Amino acid sequence: MKPQTASGLFQKILIANRGEIACRIIRTCQNLGIPTVAVYSEADQNALHVRLADDAFHIGKASPEESYLNHERILETAIQCQADAIHPGYGFLAENDVFAEACLSKGIHFIGPRPESIREMGSKSRAKQLMQEAGVPVVPGYHGDKQDFKILRNEAEKIGFPLLIKPVAGGGGRGMRVVRQLNELEEALTLSRSEAKNAFGDDNVLLERFIEGPRHIEFQIFGDQHGNFVHLHERECSIQRRHQKILEESPSPFLDETLRKQMAEASLKAANAVQYLGAGTVEFIVGEDRSFYFIEMNTRLQVEHPVTEMRTGLDLVEWQIRVASGEKLPLDQDQIRPQGHSIEVRVCAENPERGFLPSSGLLELYDFPEDPSASGSSLIRLDSGFEQKDPVGIHYDSMLAKLIVHDEDRKKALETIQHALKQTAIIGPETNLGFLQKLVSHPQFLEGKADTLFIDACLPELLQNEETTPEWIYWACAIDFLQSEQESARQKAANSSNPHSPWLFFDNWRMGGEEPFQISFRDEENHQREVRLIERESGFEVFSGKECIPLKFQQQGRDVVIRFENSNGTTVKHSLRIFRHQNDILAVHETGRVQLTLESRRDHEHETEHIDSQLKAPMPGNIIRVCVKNGEQVNRGQTLMVLEAMKMEHPILAPDNGRVESLLFQEGDVVKTDEQLIEFEAE
Repeated sequence: MKPQTASGLFQKILIANRGEIACRIIRTCQNLGIPTVAVYSEADQNALHVRLADDAFHIGKASPEESYLNHERILETAIQCQADAIHPGYGFLAENDVFAEACLSKGIHFIGPRPESIREMGSKSRAKQLMQEAGVPVVPGYHGDKQDFKILRNEAEKIGFPLLIKPVAGGGGRGMRVVRQLNELEEALTLSRSEAKNAFGDDNVLLERFIEGPRHIEFQIFGDQHGNFVHLHERECSIQRRHQKILEESPSPFLDETLRKQMAEASLKAANAVQYLGAGTVEFIVGEDRSFYFIEMNTRLQVEHPVTEMRTGLDLVEWQIRVASGEKLPLDQDQIRPQGHSIEVRVCAENPERGFLPSSGLLELYDFPEDPSASGSSLIRLDSGFEQKDPVGIHYDSMLAKLIVHDEDRKKALETIQHALKQTAIIGPETNLGFLQKLVSHPQFLEGKADTLFIDACLPELLQNEETTPEWIYWACAIDFLQSEQESARQKAANSSNPHSPWLFFDNWRMGGEEPFQISFRDEENHQREVRLIERESGFEVFSGKECIPLKFQQQGRDVVIRFENSNGTTVKHSLRIFRHQNDILAVHETGRVQLTLESRRDHEHETEHIDSQLKAPMPGNIIRVCVKNGEQVNRGQTLMVLEAMKMEHPILAPDNGRVESLLFQEGDVVKTDEQLIEFEAE
């Protein structure tokens, strides 16, 4: 039996989004007793948000333009299902003033800000003008409409270098360029304008002074229809890759109480300047000298809102719904008392070693830690739009889940997130889990000294893998596999007509004596390794070259401890966590993770000779541009095609000087991973 709808709130909410945020909104609506309607594209017909909602409607093809960005179809669906409110989530239509206005014109509540606030804050130049008028510090720069090169050059000289070029419209880092000298300005402007035009349909730019050693710190704000405004304190979002956040925490380790108070007051001035309604975020850039400047206001709920929820104990989606229905803010400013420290990491289907290239595939194993709060002060939360065996496609953002922890202070929260990541395993698409493990253990981050340039500066360290997988990992995985097979054999024997037959047991026994087990693996680089071992009453012995090394193996569930003596006679102890799915084994250890394949289960029949992969599709996607013709002579590094996947463009470059023999795909075609795109003959 469903709980009754909370008095005075909406009767039915349509969620104009997908993935984890749609699931997140559904949970709050269920708690409030409000029925929910999901919308879905062809690619999402079996998605988790569709399964969780009370009702679901198909709205179009897989591409966002034909589904989640199709506001006419979404409004038709809302009217059809008699929803009296639409929650846009984040992304897609969340900051679209035209959509917000269209909702209101149809008598449907838009759970978000007023359309005019979205419009004013959506223009960076207008937003900065309003902030200046409100007394909020803004970065010195030029935000004018005149875009002639001579004018921009003169303004650049006034601002000084280094400076930052930013598109007036849009976000996500697209079109941004840092210029350190005047002679770099013209080329940087050309590139920035071109990217802005392609991404946002508007090539106007603004110029700002580039802040060295910058921190990205934002304040969560809320406003109601009665003129009340509060802030829910800050989140630090300085850890970014490709100008996109990947880790957020609260409170900021950089702010002192004086600066925190000044920034909080500035965020409330920003909210008041546009008579803000609902959830919003005022983003600031903070310099090494602790000067701070307004960047932008996000007129929606942020991806990282759980960081604030964990510290305050509040449900921000519930606040959004209550405020949109006309209620006053649930709390006054002095009633909001955040506790402890919270950290969030974004788990993405991507390959950090290939420029964070998005990945896709079936989630064969999707395993996250359980909340240990019942036995301690720590708390772990998972927000995800996927479950095990769900497919990860190519059409949308690469984020799989958000892993959020909360503890009484930063030191303990860091220990909790480190532990949580070691307990997390995904087999299927490539992920950034190993990268995140290294990130949350890096000394600069641990000391609270990481700015927005941290990942770029430390990328080689964060990507660094051991040249060869340590032998002890193979030993541990071999014993884990052996014991699993032995348990299966024991169960099989117990159910057989001759349970004591030695032929039914998976052990060292052979006619004529004992023989070592031989278990063969391949790693992700296709290197083969064979482990030979013997099981004794006292433990195991493994063969390493000509040596036979005794070792102790302890296992509790997936947690393994292995002990042995090294060549110096010193006892070595290693801890790891082992996950297995069919022939895939994932070993998560202190400094990273290793995925192995049981060689005995590999299919050799389909192995092919190595082909230059540069002209293959690096992942599934759509061909959006073909830049050459059949028979054309090209130079090394020249762009031949552009592949789009998960909102990112990936150029396919000529591997050498040569000739395009045959284009195997055209614009608009959909390609699979490793599909040959072009036949090419090098000179």
